Amino acid sequence: MAEKAVVLGSNSFSGSHFVDYLLGEGLDVLGISRSPEPSRVFLPYLGHEHETGEFRFEQLDLNRDMDKAAECVGDFKPDYVVNFVAQGMVAESWLHPEHWYQTNIVANVQLHDRLRRFDFLKKYVHVSTPEVYGSCSGNVTEDAPFNPSTPYAASRAGCELHLRTFIRNYRFPVVFTRSANVFGPGQQLYRIIPRTILYILLGRRLPLHGGGHSVRSFIHIRDVADGTLRVARKGAIGEAYHFSTTRNISIRKVVEMICEMMGAKFDDVAEVVDDRPGKDEAYLLDSSKARSLLGWKSEYELETGIQETIAWVRDNIDTLKQQPLDYIHKP
Repeated sequence: MAEKAVVLGSNSFSGSHFVDYLLGEGLDVLGISRSPEPSRVFLPYLGHEHETGEFRFEQLDLNRDMDKAAECVGDFKPDYVVNFVAQGMVAESWLHPEHWYQTNIVANVQLHDRLRRFDFLKKYVHVSTPEVYGSCSGNVTEDAPFNPSTPYAASRAGCELHLRTFIRNYRFPVVFTRSANVFGPGQQLYRIIPRTILYILLGRRLPLHGGGHSVRSFIHIRDVADGTLRVARKGAIGEAYHFSTTRNISIRKVVEMICEMMGAKFDDVAEVVDDRPGKDEAYLLDSSKARSLLGWKSEYELETGIQETIAWVRDNIDTLKQQPLDYIHKP
């Protein structure tokens, strides 16, 4: 029988690409998200022929439909549950922090209390964030102390701490992942790489917070999807795994790179604006643990992924022009 996985947050950028990756690997997948499936340009698993993997989607909100979501998981009996569900924006978390704590802690705690009772579950993968570390110097390892600097980061750290109690008390089979800045075709248009590309094509000025001096490591979504499945299959219970490249680059340099690829002038595209409150200057991850213990490696170069994303935006420009360009908060 094929392996089976439930992907929570299957309509998200990372979730939808992970669904696509799982189907390509022959797994049967149940996707659960609170919103209806968006335009197919954001769902890579639509229109692809997969040899054996089958997909089913349920529109359920963990804040409102927890019992139904747990029932669906119980009926499906997956080997793995992989959770991408989170209120995920940093700056906006200052405006309504209670929404972030409700989804990222309270709803997740209720979910975990149901999942721990399923004896068929081999692994629960909790997709977290390097923001739990706060701003860091040097490459941080998975045992670095938490030092969150925003409500978003604090909510994600709080959920991880809760899960540690479930590991100790119930031997709940959770593993954690924390990835560098994920990117690739199909990403939400308010993220820096697709936003820059689209603004160049539309002739709009791009607001560059703090001049773009924050340093990040960008990683292609396919590399993260590969690592996430490796964690589900081989990760040790209670352990966290980083996915990152070894290349660090400022946001400004990324925008400059896109401008050069598209024949645009940086000064005509970017407009420096004030930085966001609590923004971390850097969180650079040491991914040697995943490389040595899981046999994982990053395959995609930044330039290759950006070229792919440029092609995706160009190919779908008529549809993308009709989509919201800014983040829309949903409580």
